[in-house]
Amino acid sequence: MYEILKSSTFDSWLRGLSDRDAKARVEVRIRRLSLGNPGQFRSLKGGINELKIDYGPGYRVYYTFKGKTLILLLCGGDKSSQSKDIRLASEIAASWET
Repeated sequence: MYEILKSSTFDSWLRGLSDRDAKARVEVRIRRLSLGNPGQFRSLKGGINELKIDYGPGYRVYYTFKGKTLILLLCGGDKSSQSKDIRLASEIAASWET
């Protein structure tokens, strides 16, 4: 089982989701991720991973691993903001390491 930490950026994004069903689906995926079952995801450069949630506009959760037991949730978004969100996730991951 992984410990999950959320960046303030991710936490703000999740709290700001007005669609309760979408929020519930994101939370279920995070729980599954903590158990080692990411479901549909892809690895991006720099150790960033993207959880794909096929609901609504295509929600995305960006995360990275720290060590063998810790997952950092970096930021979230949807398909329309994907490029911007990937850049932001990389910046958050880099700042977390300093």
